[in-house]
Amino acid sequence: MTKQLKKAGQMSELLSSFRCPICHSELRVVDLKSLVCGKKHTFDFAKQGYLNFMTRPVSSPYTKSLFEARHRIITETGLFTALHETVAEVVMEHTDASARRFTMADLGCGEGSHLQMIIDGCQDRDITGIGLDLSKEAVLMASKRHESPIWLVGDLAKTPFNDQSMDALLTILSPSNYSECKRILARGGLVMKVVPRAHYLRELREALFPNSNKPVYRNTETVTLFKQHFQLLDVVPVKYTRKLSKETLDSLVHMTPLSWSADSNRVTAFINQEEVEITVDLEVLVGCNQ
Repeated sequence: MTKQLKKAGQMSELLSSFRCPICHSELRVVDLKSLVCGKKHTFDFAKQGYLNFMTRPVSSPYTKSLFEARHRIITETGLFTALHETVAEVVMEHTDASARRFTMADLGCGEGSHLQMIIDGCQDRDITGIGLDLSKEAVLMASKRHESPIWLVGDLAKTPFNDQSMDALLTILSPSNYSECKRILARGGLVMKVVPRAHYLRELREALFPNSNKPVYRNTETVTLFKQHFQLLDVVPVKYTRKLSKETLDSLVHMTPLSWSADSNRVTAFINQEEVEITVDLEVLVGCNQ
C-alpha cells in the first residue's frame, strides 16, 4: 500500500476532528486521494502521504538545509533526548493509560523528529500524532522519515481542526496562536509549551555574538500570557549540558536562525572546535483548557 493510500485511510477514521480551513464545513475522503468539503474545496494527499491545506505557496526563510541540520541534531546527537523524556513523562502523568486513543497535535512541528520521539517515549499510550507546520519543505521531510503521525502543511492561525477536537497540544520553541489553541483543544485537554530560558545554547550565542548587549531572556511575560489562556498546572525546568563533537557543530550552527546574522569568521571558528559542551536550558509550561 502506498503512503498516499495509507494516510487517506488513516484520515478516514479521524474526519470528525477536521474541518475545511477555508469555509469550516465538513470534509470527506474522495477516492482515497483527496479531502473535499461541501463547498468543493479540495486538498490532495501527496504521494509521500502528507496533506497541504494552504491555498497558495508561502515563502519562508526556514530552508531545507536548516531542517536537515535540525534533523541531524535531534536524531543523531541526543542533544534533546532529556527534553523528549520530560515531555513524555508529562503526557503520561496527565493522561489515563486506560483511556481511548487520543490525538496530540504538534503545532509548528518542523521536520517532525521532536513529535515522533515524544510519542515513542509514551510507551503505554495509544497516541495519534498530528504534525502541522507552515513549511512544506519541513512537512515533506517529516512524511518521508516518520510513518505513524499525520503530517499537514497549514496555517497555525487557521488550522484545519474542528472545535475541541484535539486532546493534547504541543509547541516546541515555536510561537503560539492562543485563541486557535483554545478553540481546537478539548475541555480539560492538555497543552504543553516548551520555551527557552536564559542559558539556552549559551555557548553558541556567546561565540557568534560575543559583544551582544541584549538583556538576559526572561520567561515572565510568556508565562503570564500562557496563564491568561490556560490553567497552569506545572512549570517543568529542563537544564543540562551535552558534549557535541566537531562533526556535529556545523549542524548545530545551521539549525537555528542565529547563523543568519552571524559573522562568517565566527561561525567558522566555532565549527572548527574539536568538542564543545552545549547547554540546553528550557522550560515546559503545562496547562489545561478549562
